[in-house]
Amino acid sequence: MKAADLRKKDESELRSELKGLLREQFNLRMQRGIGQMKQPHRFRAVRKDIARIETILVEKAEA
Repeated sequence: MKAADLRKKDESELRSELKGLLREQFNLRMQRGIGQMKQPHRFRAVRKDIARIETILVEKAEA
């Protein structure tokens, strides 16, 4: 997920994408907890995508 692509989206789209990523992060955390995590690298990518979206939401709120 690129920041430039995210900046083109409006706030409602970003919030819905953020909600989906938070759900995915929860599911990955549960998989890790029971030892069934198939893609351990995905956890880090989801965290970074969440941070990226939250940063862009703050930028849009300040503008």
